[in-house]
Amino acid sequence: ILDGPILVDKFLDNAIEIDVDALCDGVDVEIIGIMEHIEQAGIHSGDSACSLPPYSLSDQLINNIKEFTKKIGLALKVSGLMNIQYAIKDNEIYVLEVNPRASRTTPFVAKATGVPVAQIAAKIMAGRKLSEFNLDENKKLGHISVKSVVFPFARFPGVDVILGPEMKSTGEAMGIDKDFELAFAKAFKGVG
Repeated sequence: ILDGPILVDKFLDNAIEIDVDALCDGVDVEIIGIMEHIEQAGIHSGDSACSLPPYSLSDQLINNIKEFTKKIGLALKVSGLMNIQYAIKDNEIYVLEVNPRASRTTPFVAKATGVPVAQIAAKIMAGRKLSEFNLDENKKLGHISVKSVVFPFARFPGVDVILGPEMKSTGEAMGIDKDFELAFAKAFKGVG
């Protein structure tokens, strides 16, 4: 017999998950990277391959995500880096979580965009303003970056290989190309 509240989680079936890394100084917000997960929402973000820029989102959805990210960053008065995870189901955007800090996507976003986000975030946290940095969230990259993950399943026989909300990956690799499919192939080749 249970003596307390019971929490029941439910996935948004067939939803797309999005990760956004942004910088905020309490006054301004600059989106550094919007990543689209390749696996559907519900798989831990550390276990999901992702693409930067997104490969299937409409311009309208991307603009809405940017607008929501800016409103959230300013409302929370974030100083430095923040990561927001969204889910999109039937063109409706859901906020899954907001992390007012660096996340595991920070190195990937820095490499994919060429923006030293951790360094800039540290300077913002020390009192510098976002407007002092020459950033342009609308800059076209000219390439697509795909992150893939390494799983330890081959080394641990009998372990559950079904992906879900509990992270199981132990590393990652990145593929870059002008073509999404080739970037995807390079990333997956990188993880073996």
